[in-house]
Amino acid sequence: MRLKKTLNDNYYMYLSLIMFVIGVLWINLVNTQPFSDFYYYYTVAKNVANGLEWGNTYTAVGYSIFLGFIFKVFGSSLIIVKIVNLILVTMNNILFFKILKKVNLKEIDRKFIFALFVFFPSNLYYISLVAGELLFTFILLLATYIYFSEMKYKYVFIGILTGLNTMIKPFFIVFFFAIFLVDWIVDKKLYAAIKNCIIILIFSALVISPWVYRNTQLVGQFTYVSNNGGKVLYINNNSQNTSGRWMEASDVENSIVNTDEFKSSNVTEQNKMFSDAAKKWIKSHPKEFLILGTKRIDNLYFAGDDDVSYSFHGSNISNFIKYKVASISTSIRYIIFAPAILYILFYSFIVLKNIILKRFKEIDKYSLYNIVIFYMFTVIYFVTEGQGRYAFPLIFILVYYFYFMIKRLTLAFHKA
Repeated sequence: MRLKKTLNDNYYMYLSLIMFVIGVLWINLVNTQPFSDFYYYYTVAKNVANGLEWGNTYTAVGYSIFLGFIFKVFGSSLIIVKIVNLILVTMNNILFFKILKKVNLKEIDRKFIFALFVFFPSNLYYISLVAGELLFTFILLLATYIYFSEMKYKYVFIGILTGLNTMIKPFFIVFFFAIFLVDWIVDKKLYAAIKNCIIILIFSALVISPWVYRNTQLVGQFTYVSNNGGKVLYINNNSQNTSGRWMEASDVENSIVNTDEFKSSNVTEQNKMFSDAAKKWIKSHPKEFLILGTKRIDNLYFAGDDDVSYSFHGSNISNFIKYKVASISTSIRYIIFAPAILYILFYSFIVLKNIILKRFKEIDKYSLYNIVIFYMFTVIYFVTEGQGRYAFPLIFILVYYFYFMIKRLTLAFHKA
């Protein structure tokens, strides 16, 4: 029995080690250079290391602060970023293994799901990038692991982790509500669920409060951890946006950026003006909003070429190879994500039916948690912006449901 356990554990270790070696080769073969947002994060990180300004109030800089502390110890260079990313990929693999160990699964199922996660192409691509996705995913996986543990004060730790992830992606503050829903539905104890989510919210607020205070002092009025939410909403919800992706705010018809009121306002006031204008457009264009939202979701889950364009930028890889890799990556996303999403929709109806019929014991807590997190991300990006990299934190959920979709179809085929 002990030998079997050792062999099983070695399987996970060997897969993680193989991915680590592939990651080392990737770093040496693909000399990715940062651009756009990635270059900004890199610049801010170097500023943090050198005692300069820690960014402005426009974007969330939690990832850059983390990287800046690393730079302060080991020096500022892209190779340091890539080594840190390789370590994060390995730690994510370990965390996912530990999470799967807490789920009631057959060992064969656990092994397949783990392999799908470890060797999903995006894990390799993001080793090259100066992007917060790997760190954000690590914190999400750590919060997930703690949530399914019997750790004392676990909601305090989840609150701290929620605050840290909010510093990377400001919308993550709503994670407390996801935990509330899962606790309430599974345990059927409303008071306990409210208490737990309040604990998470309080400690999240404590973590982000220094940055909120800093931003408020800079602007002169209350300012959240970042000031770009309104602009993102505005440039993605207007009659000139036909792709559900980024565009210049000045290209919007009768853009508010050209008004005297906007020009004379501070960045926090401008953020609110952007948000108000976007909400007004959404209310008056519900059909167009739904069409754009659908395009954003398509970009989110199926734009595999995004990952490739990011990770190959500035390298000497030929366009032919880039095209082939992008094509393969997009195909893999469709093959895995499409069945996974279909299964999530199917399973959602089962969960809803069990809730209506008050058959709470038939609801698996881990499956419910995954579904709630999936909808949390999907709804947010349906409304805001769709990019391929935004789906990265959901890979651990999507490979899980892909596997069970294929398993269900295989069993149905054998019975037919």
